[in-house]
Amino acid sequence: MSLRRNLISPYLYARYGFHRVTGTGAFGNDRVRIDHALAQPQWNPLKQALWKYHVKQFHESSCSVASVVSCINAISSLGNGKARPISQADILDRVTTGHWKKRMSDGGYRGRRGLPLPLLGQVVKDSIAAYQLKVGSVDVVQIPKNAPRRSPIRKMLKKRLRNFDRLGGDLVIAHFDQGTLVPTLNIPHISPVGAYDTIADRVTLLDVDPEQEKPYQVTFDTFYKSLSSDYHHVFEAYGYGSGGYICIRIR
Repeated sequence: MSLRRNLISPYLYARYGFHRVTGTGAFGNDRVRIDHALAQPQWNPLKQALWKYHVKQFHESSCSVASVVSCINAISSLGNGKARPISQADILDRVTTGHWKKRMSDGGYRGRRGLPLPLLGQVVKDSIAAYQLKVGSVDVVQIPKNAPRRSPIRKMLKKRLRNFDRLGGDLVIAHFDQGTLVPTLNIPHISPVGAYDTIADRVTLLDVDPEQEKPYQVTFDTFYKSLSSDYHHVFEAYGYGSGGYICIRIR
């Protein structure tokens, strides 16, 4: 905890202040747009369900819980519309992978809070198994910094976003630098993708942060930048290397 208090916090607030004063980062020209959509297309029940079961995190470190619960409830509703939605407390009691529940507490598990990308992937897999849901696959994709614009990783991500939005096939959970998208600290954050506008090339995030009251849109390039952010080295002591995403193949 002393490392976090004496090194991480001053760095994060100094970076936030710099972006605010200079009008860069999330304070720059490419700002988020609030997505006011209330209903989703009838031909995409997965997208409808995800918006319906979207919840906000109950604790400052519990973005993973809210994100996974939203996805589990959405997938579950496709197979049985009468299934009782599970709560964040339910899933923490049932899925114990990586001391998940302890990590959501103020003290964390051995000082570690939240879920790094690889552990998030395992938690998603174990949650799907715990609730006996049938999916095609679960892929964990770490995105390196400074990948070329024509990188196959970018192309695959766009393909999966289109497949989710138009066909309800791939569900994407982003592990990203939140301060790259909205005016807040540059910290690792987790939220599901709610939509992708192919024509405008904009991604909608169903941000589980209670301070983000409504879903918001960002350009694909900005979204990709938030995923490919190498979290500052001070986070390495807590298991955070870089961002990426989890893709749940529904069909």
